[in-house]
Amino acid sequence: MTGGSRLRAFRLTESIPAPEQALASRSIVYTPAVANTPRTVDKGVTFCHTRLSWGIGLTLYPSEDLDARAGFGDANGPFAELLIVDEADRLKTPALEQLRDHHDRTGIGLILIGMPGIEKRLARYPQLYSRVGFVHHYRPLSAQEQALVLARHWPGLGLGDSSDFTTSEAVAAITRITSGNFRLTCRLVAQVQRVLDINHLSVVTKEVVEAARESLVIGVM
Repeated sequence: MTGGSRLRAFRLTESIPAPEQALASRSIVYTPAVANTPRTVDKGVTFCHTRLSWGIGLTLYPSEDLDARAGFGDANGPFAELLIVDEADRLKTPALEQLRDHHDRTGIGLILIGMPGIEKRLARYPQLYSRVGFVHHYRPLSAQEQALVLARHWPGLGLGDSSDFTTSEAVAAITRITSGNFRLTCRLVAQVQRVLDINHLSVVTKEVVEAARESLVIGVM
């Protein structure tokens, strides 16, 4: 389930169960708006947490009575297990403290994704930093890692056969353009899919990748 400046929730009716991905991951991806306050962050995170917990609860226990179901939507609903906050650099200290408070009250796991150095900001606030279990620096993907990610996460593109020359060329082009940056890879792959759809193609080639690259605003690599 995702949320942010535009909140998106599952349609929570008894006839529409929660998606399988929600049942498997039980996770929320939240991206705060550029202009945010502790109140808007708390409102957005609580909304997503409540809706996800409610949707999973209805799916797992459709025969429960309404009184029992009410607990599914509590702020500490038992079915949401992980909150991933992207673009955490946008949050000032009070908003980060709001996330800490939500974690303390609900027990939900919390991952903050930001630019290198965000851990130094957090280290200045002991009450917040004491909750940090570990810090991981994501480095650019190697060519082998890039090929593995493409094959696993975008199987529809058919980039899993490294022995095929056309596939190898396409993967090499993606690696060269993105320099192993995962976020940029996601953007480029989405554009590759559009190029395939528009031109009624079924094979990803180096030329398709280059056409997709021309459609994106990408800084000098």
